[in-house]
This record gives sequence, structure tokens and C-alpha cells, in this order.
Amino acid sequence: MRPTETELNVTCVNIEGYVEVDKYRYVYFVIMFIIYLLIICFNSTIVCLIWIHKNLHEPMYIFIAALLLNSVLFSTNIYPKLLIDVLSEKQIISYSACLFQYFIFYSLGSAEFLLLAAMSYDRYVSICKPLQYPTIMRKRNICILLVLAWFLAGCHVVVQTILSAETKLCNFTLKGIFCNNVIYGLLCVRTSALSVFGVVALVDLVILPFLFIIFTYTKILIIAYQSEVRRKAAETCLPHLLVLTSISCLSVYDVSIGRVESNLPKPARLIMTLQVVLYHPLFNPLIYGLKMKEISKHLKRLFCPARNI
Repeated sequence: MRPTETELNVTCVNIEGYVEVDKYRYVYFVIMFIIYLLIICFNSTIVCLIWIHKNLHEPMYIFIAALLLNSVLFSTNIYPKLLIDVLSEKQIISYSACLFQYFIFYSLGSAEFLLLAAMSYDRYVSICKPLQYPTIMRKRNICILLVLAWFLAGCHVVVQTILSAETKLCNFTLKGIFCNNVIYGLLCVRTSALSVFGVVALVDLVILPFLFIIFTYTKILIIAYQSEVRRKAAETCLPHLLVLTSISCLSVYDVSIGRVESNLPKPARLIMTLQVVLYHPLFNPLIYGLKMKEISKHLKRLFCPARNI
């Protein structure tokens, strides 16, 4: 019998028997709640520092603030529902709510690639075309790049979301802790249109930005190798490359989950899923806070004021 309001039985924290929710429910709730608070605090602290201090009102730091704000929104899309599920006897979600979470998840995830591409372009212009930098990276152009990053990602993902909403469901058990690629396992048939738009989104939002980033950083390394001054400037690219590596690994897993999930070991699936909700949102602020010299200075003044007297 079809569940009312298209309710899906969601395997929440108890992922195929790996975590006993009933026994340690409140412990997991407290741990995840603390993690969520840390994600918000770490990311928001750096965003506020960039907002407050005028010497950080540069394109590079504005893009970093946008990336960290994206991480906060990304986590907020997952954690509140996850916390509710941990405390609930039965983990359910309506299909419309699941699709909304799916839309936000992939819109923000794709926007991160586009923001990293914008950051790589900023570094490219700064190091390879320094005389043209003030003209190219004006406030208006920065705003356009930021708007395009979120707008283009949303436009691509909304098509897949609508197609998924119009496809008949044959399964009502979601094998995951939130709604991402696993919703395809609920569909009776994955239509050709859904597959085509999925490939288009993958190329436009992940592969092309990734190739653009690799191209720009290759040019930067070639130019920086020829100049000691530019070599020091190129060091600012290291945090971006670390973040790119992190999000790329998670994206490869997410893209493949729908096809080879059944062949992956259960511990591997659990670890990768936890990386999405735990590791990456905390990784970004730590990398930028430690590796970006100006941000690191302001963080030391904020948390260690006695050393600056």
C-alpha cells in the first residue's frame, strides 16, 4: 500500500546496522549538535572577520567568505533534519521535502566548484596580469561572478529536481542519511531525459570548472617559477588547491554512488558520507584560517589578544 503523503522510510544514523540509534541516541545527538555548532562558528568567524576588517575587502577574501557562507548553508540543509531523525523513533520525510533537500544539496555543492573557479581566475589575473587586475576585478565584476556561481548551479539542478518529481516511485525506503543521489533508487525507471540532464550538469558544473581551475593554476605555477615575488604570491593558491582536492574526491564518490554503491564496502560508504557532513564543512575554515596569512593574523588577535599587547 502506498504510504500517505509519499512518506519515505529513511535509514537515518542507523546505517544498515552500523550505529545503534536506540541505545546511543542522545549521545549521537549531542555529538552531531556540537559538530553543527562548530561548523557554524568556524565558518561564521572568518566571514565576520572579512566583513569587519577593511584590509580583507579584496576579491580573494570576498570569494573565501562566499565559499564559507556556502558551507554554512550546505550544513544547515542537512543537520537540522538529521538531528530530528536521531531523536525520532521513526525516520520519515515527505518526497517533496526530500527533493528540496536534494536541490539545495547539489545547488550548493555545484556552486562550490564555480566559486573555486572564480577564485582561481582571481589568482590568475592577480599573478599573471597584475597591471590589469584593478580593472578586471572590480566590485561589479565580483558581484556578477558570485551571483552566477549560485544562479547557474541552481538552474542546472532545478531541471533534474523537476524531472525526478514527475517520475513514478516504486520504492519508499531511502538508503542514506539524507537525500542526495540515493533518491534515484526510489524511481521506477530512470528516464533518458534525467540521465542526459545529469550528464550536462556534471560537465557544466563540475568537469569544466575543474579543468579551468587546473589550467589557471598551471599558468600561475609557470609564471611564478620565473619570479621570486610572484612565487610568494602563488602560495595563496595552496589553500584553494587543498579545498579543490577535498571537494573533488567527495564529488567522485557522490557521482558513482548511484551506480556502484552496492559494490562498495559498507564502512567505506559510511566514512564517505560522514566526510560530506563532517569533514569538508570544517576543513574549509581550518585551511583558510591557518594558511591565509592575513586571516590568520586577525584570528590570533581575536583569540590571543594578550600576545598583541
